[in-house]
Formats: sequence, C-alpha cells, structure tokens
Amino acid sequence: MAVITVNDTLSADRALRLIDRGSTLVWDGDFQNAKQLLAALGRRLPAADAGSFHVRRRRQARRAQVLNSLLIATHDHTIHLRRAPDVRQACLEAYGPPDGERLVPLRELLGVIGAHQLRIEGVQVPALGARIHPHYGVFAPTRSEYVDLVGDRPLPRPAVAFDIGTGTGVLAAVLARRGVPKVVATDNSVQAVECARDNLRRLGLQGRVQVVETDLFPPGRADLVVCNPPWIPARPITLLDHAVYDEDGRMLRGFLGQVHDHLNPGGEVWLVLSDLAEHLGLRSRAELLDGFRSAGLRVTGRADAVPRHRRARDNEVTSLWQLCPSGGSPFVEGA
Repeated sequence: MAVITVNDTLSADRALRLIDRGSTLVWDGDFQNAKQLLAALGRRLPAADAGSFHVRRRRQARRAQVLNSLLIATHDHTIHLRRAPDVRQACLEAYGPPDGERLVPLRELLGVIGAHQLRIEGVQVPALGARIHPHYGVFAPTRSEYVDLVGDRPLPRPAVAFDIGTGTGVLAAVLARRGVPKVVATDNSVQAVECARDNLRRLGLQGRVQVVETDLFPPGRADLVVCNPPWIPARPITLLDHAVYDEDGRMLRGFLGQVHDHLNPGGEVWLVLSDLAEHLGLRSRAELLDGFRSAGLRVTGRADAVPRHRRARDNEVTSLWQLCPSGGSPFVEGA
C-alpha cells in the first residue's frame, strides 16, 4: 500500500483513482479544502441507504474504506495546516494524552470534533428531565423511545437492579431516579464506563449507581435486570456500530444464556429490543421467543413504542419485554 502526500491541487476523481489502486492519502494543504475533497469523494460513491440490507452494508463498508483513506497529520493533538481548527480538547477526549504524531482519517477527525461538541451540549432526556453527555465512541440516547419504555413501565420494588451494557448510563440513571436503592451498571467498553460515571456524577447519582467494567454481568444477583442490547445481528463497521450491530447476536445470546443465574427469586428481566432485525429478515419473532424459552424465561408482559428518530424504518417497533423464570401462566403474544 502506497502512502502519498497530497494537497489542494488534487481533484476528487484523481483521489478516487489513487485510493482504488490501494493508496492512502496524507493531506498537506488547506484544512477546509480537505473537507471539500472528502465531501466530493462521498458524492462519487453509491448511496448507502438504497437496496437490500446486505447491499447497503456492502456500500457502507465501501464508503468507509474510501473515505477513511484521506488522512490528516496531528502532532500532540494539533493540526499544522492552513485554516485548521483547534482540536486539542476534542482529541484529548477521544484519544487520551498527547503522544506525538498521529495520522487520523479526516472522516474520523470530523467525528471526534462533532462528538466533542455533543459532549458539551448533551442530549436532553425527557424521562430524566436532564441532559446526558455522550463521550466519543459511546452511543448517544437520541433514540428516546427505549428510555421512555424503562421510565414508564410499572416498576416492581427491587432492592438491587442491574443495567447490562449501560453505555452513557442513561437507563441506570432512570432506574435510580425512579427509586431503586442500588443499581449496578456494566459495560465492556472503557469509554462507556468513563462516560457513565461522568453522567452519574453530573446527575448526583454516583452514590446509588456503581459502574463496573465487565462483559455482561457483575458478580451477584439482582431483583431487576435491564438490558438494551444491539438489535441487528450483523458485523459492525464503525465504532458506533457496536451499539446497533452485534454479529451473530452474541450479546443477546450471552445475556439470555446467563441472566437466569443472576436473578434473585421472584426477579424480573426487562429486555428492550427493536424488531428491525425481523423486518430485515435477519431474525424471526419465533427465534426470539425460542431464545426466551431456551433461557428458562417466560414473557409476562410487553410494552411497545414506535421510534421517532429520523432513521427509523417504516413499521419498526421497539419493545420492552418483561420476562421472569418459567412457571405460571404465560403472556399471550399480541395480547
């Protein structure tokens, strides 16, 4: 693979040909012109939001490969290019302390800048009556319907609740605000753990919510276990994809396979899941219900919400599945 230094004289067509031949381009011109070149490259690629699911994913992967081939050099989180913004704080939040020279895809760098701005502004969460401040690489709670479901569902009286895959900590915060005395929130991402702790400090809930870095469950058992796992069983492409895409449904299967062992007698499971994978033909409702039965769980209730975010698909529904260990009268699907 050739690494080529390029500048403002490079056309988008020439850049695309170089990338298609396996070259990586390091920009040495005006920063704003680099942004224009990146946009021009994007216009030359097929739209990623048309066709079947698998066609869209191939196009998304192709776009990522091409657009990530235009790199910007930073030195101790500073860009030494004409008309370059000050990205020191944004890079510090994304990458940690300065470590000399780093080559960063411009597309990624723009995401770092955007994440820094979103971290400052935060996302208003009606169920909390407060803002959640996402960190770089952590899924922002802009899909508010899943938070509303947890905020509105009649709450048992748990002494301890687990929030598995907490991300920003938003669901743990909702549970604590609803009166759960002790919440243990987990995530296997260092960025998410730091983000959740930051948000809980901002909300004054750090004394009631413990955030643990682990894969799925913390030690012990809980009266209520809440999880909003990635809902599409497919390979992630970008960092944020991990909140939506989970190849082979690893997290969902792992959660269902272990949750029984982490429930106190009489405990409940709240699984919040979009049915988009069903509409895409990647998982059937029968498979999901079979997964519940295989885990020794039965459905005792379900609450549905229609996603309102701009990327929601027609007919998509997000559901809070209320589950408990098998036994007794099952919930009738569709009731």
